[in-house]
Formats: sequence, structure tokens, C-alpha cells
Amino acid sequence: METGSRMVADTALDLSAFALRVRRHIVRMVYEAKSGHIGGSMSSTEIMAVLYGRTMRHDPARPDWPERDRLIMSKGHCTPVLYATLAEFGYLAVDELKTFRRKGSRLQGHAVLGKPEGVENSAGALGMGLSFGLGIRLGQRLSGVDARVYVLMGDGEQDEGQVWEAAMAAAHHNAEGLVAIIDRNGIQNDDFTAATMRTEPLAQKYRAFGWEVHPGIDDDHGIDGHDLAAVEEALTWAGSVLGKPACVIFDTVKGKGVSFMENNPNFHGAPPSDEQFVLAMQELGA
Repeated sequence: METGSRMVADTALDLSAFALRVRRHIVRMVYEAKSGHIGGSMSSTEIMAVLYGRTMRHDPARPDWPERDRLIMSKGHCTPVLYATLAEFGYLAVDELKTFRRKGSRLQGHAVLGKPEGVENSAGALGMGLSFGLGIRLGQRLSGVDARVYVLMGDGEQDEGQVWEAAMAAAHHNAEGLVAIIDRNGIQNDDFTAATMRTEPLAQKYRAFGWEVHPGIDDDHGIDGHDLAAVEEALTWAGSVLGKPACVIFDTVKGKGVSFMENNPNFHGAPPSDEQFVLAMQELGA
């Protein structure tokens, strides 16, 4: 990757094949660990593929490069998709994914800053990532760094008051280069978001708080988070917004890619059984 340009994109990367490999890693990691957050990792796979494969400026050979873009995994329990993506890009060996959630492993169930290289924040309790990302972006601005900070949140996470404090502060500070990405899969923990806490209309709320929301998003529809071309267009748009923070809401399916996991609250944080693992890997073409 050439790190002198504003954007570093691997245009030769087949994003569809990449996403399939990542989903296989996710299922295998959670199955072998007998724990882990599989559903929300699967819903974010295309978003992560586009971020690292097309949108973000990053260099696996220089994970501490000061001018890199940052991905803040605010939904920090979804480490399987984060570790798998980083492994595919060479931040860690793919073989290390086998240590997921084991004692002494760098690959814990919730994100830990710098473990492994490429993990940009510690997370566990939801709602902190947008504040963290805002702080990083303001720090970059003070240092004269032209970079982007992408914060990946869940829709259930929008229940947290700190998210809205950060949203208000980001607009106040005209935090250009801060991008809020909402993975709206409709499920949080063990139930549907609508039954837990009504947070809609999210697009209207972010606009009211002073954010630029993708023009293709209204109160009923977000961007298709599994359409790679649509995801790339939306994230490219978000990175070009001037003068204020940007928000993209992706409509996704929790557990996407494995039929019996899709839109199933039971697979928020539960591993597949032996039989389910075999079926899942068959569906993913392994």
C-alpha cells in the first residue's frame, strides 16, 4: 500500500471473496472457543471489508503510522470480525485466530487497545466509542493530521446516553473527518431492539444533532450493509463530508451468511453446536 495518498485502497482485492473468508474465520473462531459474539460480527463483515479494502488509509507494516485512518470498534464485543479482518490484512498471522478467547491470548472477547496491532481502542461496555473517536479526531486536527476516524456502532448501542453526548459535542466542534457508522441489524443482546428500547428515527435524530447523514437514508431505510458497491459508495461519501461529522446507517442482517443464524437473537453471543458448525461451514462453502 502506498501511504502517501489520502486514501489507500487495494483495488485488486476481491471484496466478496474476502468477506466469505472472514465469515468462515468468525464461525470457526467462535465454535472452537465455545463462546463469542457471532451474529453482530457477521452483520458487519461487508462494512469491515470495504473499510479496510477500499476506504481507510492504513498500513499493516506500520500500525503506528501517525497519519493513518482509525477504526474504532465501539461495538467492542464483535471482535471476531475485527481480528479476522486484521489477520487477512497481515496485522497478525491467520493461525493466531485459533487462540481466540484462550487464556493468555492477545485475542480476547472484547477489544483491547494494541492487542494485536491494529486494534485502536479498548471496549466492552457499549456507548464509549463515539466519544473516544471524537477525542482522537480532535487530537489529529490539533496536530494538523488529515485523517479520518470511523466509529462502528450497533443500533442497540444507541440506547446509551453517552452516544448522544458525543454526538452533540462532535457537531459543536465541527468534527470533520469523524464518521459514525451504525450497523442496524435490529437485534441487541437476546431480543429485538424495538422491544428493548425504541431509538428510531435515528437518521432524523443525527440530522437534528447537526450531523450530515447520507442523503440516501431516511427514517425507514438505510444503506444495504451487505451490498458491497452500496457500502463503498456510502463510506466514500462519508469520508468526503466537509465542515461537520458524517453518519451512515447500514441496514444489515444479524448472523448474515448462515441461514439459521440470520435474524436470530439466539446467536447474539452463543456458539454453534457441533452439528450447526458443520452446517454453517457448508453454507459458507468451506
